[in-house]
Order: sequence, then C-alpha cells, then structure tokens
Amino acid sequence: MLEVDLNCDMGESFGVYKLGMDHVLLEHVTSANIACGFHAGDPSVMRATVRQALHKKTALGAHPGLPDLAGFGRRNMDISPDEAFDMVTYQIGALQAFIKQEGGVLRHVKPHGALYNMAAASKPLADAIAAAIHGLDSKLILYGLSGSTLIQAGHQIGLRTANEVFADRTYQDNGTLTPRRLSGALITDTEQAVQQVIRMVKEHVVVTTSGKSIPIQADTVCLHGDGTHAAVFAAQLRTRLLEEGITVKAMD
Repeated sequence: MLEVDLNCDMGESFGVYKLGMDHVLLEHVTSANIACGFHAGDPSVMRATVRQALHKKTALGAHPGLPDLAGFGRRNMDISPDEAFDMVTYQIGALQAFIKQEGGVLRHVKPHGALYNMAAASKPLADAIAAAIHGLDSKLILYGLSGSTLIQAGHQIGLRTANEVFADRTYQDNGTLTPRRLSGALITDTEQAVQQVIRMVKEHVVVTTSGKSIPIQADTVCLHGDGTHAAVFAAQLRTRLLEEGITVKAMD
C-alpha cells in the first residue's frame, strides 16, 4: 500500500501570534516543521504553534535554519561543520523544551532554506547536522532532499530518514531543486503540481526542466504555507492522493 506524509513549514512569524494560514493548513498536513528562532519565529510563536499542532494531532518537527532573519534563512553563509552542529543542537533543544512543557514529543528534524540546500550537497555539513540530531535523540527522523548527501549522512549515522520532495518546485537533471532566482523554479499551476506529486509517489520519477525523467523517492511532500492559495492547494492535493489510493499519514 502506498503512503506519504504531507509536511509544511510553520511558526515563521514574530510577535503577537495570530491564528492564520498555519491554523488552516494543520487541517490537511500530517507533519509540522516549526521554526526555531534563527531564520524566523520567536519563543511565543514557537509555543503557540506547538499547541496548535498538538491540538490537531499533527507530528511535530524542528525546522532549524541559518541565523539570518533579514534573508529568511535563504542566503548561503560560510559556516563550519562545528558551527552547523551547534546551531542545529541549539535550535532543536529550544523547540524540545516547549514541546515537553506542552506534553508532546518531537518526531523529526528538517533543516530550513539555505542550510537545507547546503547540506544536500556538502558532506561535512550533512555529517555535522546528522551527528547533532543523533546525539540529541537517535529516534528522530531526518528530513532531507530526496537522494541527497544529507539523506546519506543520516543513513550512515543510524538515523531514520525521510526523502522529501516538493509539490511546487521544479527539478534539475541532477535531482536538485531549480534555484529560486531562476525563472521556472516555482510551479504555479495547481494541476501540474498535483500531477507531479502523484507521479513521484506512484511511479518514483520526476520530470526535470529539460524534460528528462529521473528517479526519485517520495516519503514526504513539502507544501509551502506562504502562498496565497496554500490551504486550498493542500486540501486539493490530499483529496487527490486519497482518490489515487495513496494513504496520507505521518511516518511512524
């Protein structure tokens, strides 16, 4: 039986927390990646997001990023593996504290933005991130770009991993995401995005920007929550997956 997890980045706001898109998205996704204060979020937002996710029985994940609020963690920084290890440890530990106080359990870790992309290609950074996670809790699941160096690092150290694919992003022939700065990086047509996900889950392939079909493993699908129609798309995608006989659930 085919099954897939739907995850979404959440808690990426500041100050007085208002129920908004996160609250609606939690009706449709199965895993929440909660910002830990470096690229977005703050203590009050972290706690409020944890409470919302627990109320909806959504699996909780840490979403550590680079310390770059102005750039939303999407700009590369020249950091060492030791710095990556400490950044990830610090951010996971902060979120774990809120989750423990609210009576929940941290289930997974997904790096954010530039840190995610850098670790997808750099073995030293990937190894450092995987080691930080493993040192905190070897039962945590590491989310990473499908087939990437980060996934390999997780396997090597003994972590469970989730190969992540993207509904609204296009792919290059080497399996990486098309950089956001390039035209065609984002898929704005809902039906195209849905069809891409269904094919990745059922056929284990994705069509790149050059028209080439390449193999891909889809354990979890990232839905970006900052789009105007994010909640509508999440609902449509979940419905279509179920119609295709694909179970939508968080990884055990």
